[in-house]
Amino acid sequence: MSANNLPPASTVVGMLKDNGFNSVRLYAPDSDALAALGGTGISVIVGAPNYVLPDLATSASAAAAWVRANIEAHSSVSFRYLSVGNEVAGSDTQYLVPAMENVYGALAVAGLGNTIKVTTAISQATIAVHIPPSSGDFADGDKPFLLPVLQFLQRTGAPLLANLYPYFVYTYSPPGTMDISFPLFTAPGTVVQDGEYGYQNMFDASVDAVHAAVDRLLGASGCVGVVVSETGWPSAGGEAASVENARTYNQNLVSHVGKGTPRRPWKVETYLFSMFNENLKEAGVEQNWGLFYPSTDRVYPINYGTK
Repeated sequence: MSANNLPPASTVVGMLKDNGFNSVRLYAPDSDALAALGGTGISVIVGAPNYVLPDLATSASAAAAWVRANIEAHSSVSFRYLSVGNEVAGSDTQYLVPAMENVYGALAVAGLGNTIKVTTAISQATIAVHIPPSSGDFADGDKPFLLPVLQFLQRTGAPLLANLYPYFVYTYSPPGTMDISFPLFTAPGTVVQDGEYGYQNMFDASVDAVHAAVDRLLGASGCVGVVVSETGWPSAGGEAASVENARTYNQNLVSHVGKGTPRRPWKVETYLFSMFNENLKEAGVEQNWGLFYPSTDRVYPINYGTK
């Protein structure tokens, strides 16, 4: 995380357990965090950071060494997914699938190919069409690198990770075109009617739009699952960013995801962003996504459904 004032990893893992979290996402294989997570049963998404992609893509031996140092060395950690990069864009996309292939091969050699799925996390910016969800589509400029990614995921049985933020859909929309109740899960009735399916919140619309975009690009339906690898609402620093709105969004999200979406009425695997406010990020909303302050105090009360 982009902060220099966070509690030690052992304290953070204790907080995860105390609050009933059974999964966590790490954007890099922090050795202290992995040591603290070992033996807890908490499932882990671990990231291979974007800056290592060129090495992983061009050298199978480098990928094998990375897997040995960061996965095999932590055999008591319950790894679920290995995310090769996060929101990879621009010229770095050329390394994405080759890196995924080499990491996948290294996990297979290590005997972990059936337990750890190799994937990557895409930015919400890759989604050109959210509404109506059935018309969901990727941006034309992103389709050339996304198609081989999706083909890899289809072949290996791994889901696509998607970072989805109704907050940004709302704040980037022209003024007056979207009521804040739609992204906050507080709309009193259907806001978007899409054929036989009615949408009462932006989260469901975005999730189903990603599914539609995946199916459209692959030319086949239901071949690749979608995991929401980031979502949240800032508590300060920008338009509509407040403690009350953040609490409302995240509480309603936690209460809702088990029900699924109109098109897929089953649990949506979802990861809240973020555990802590991050003081080294750009000033504004970027510093204020945390559920907790670095002091370990809650930014706002929320019931995760486990207490």
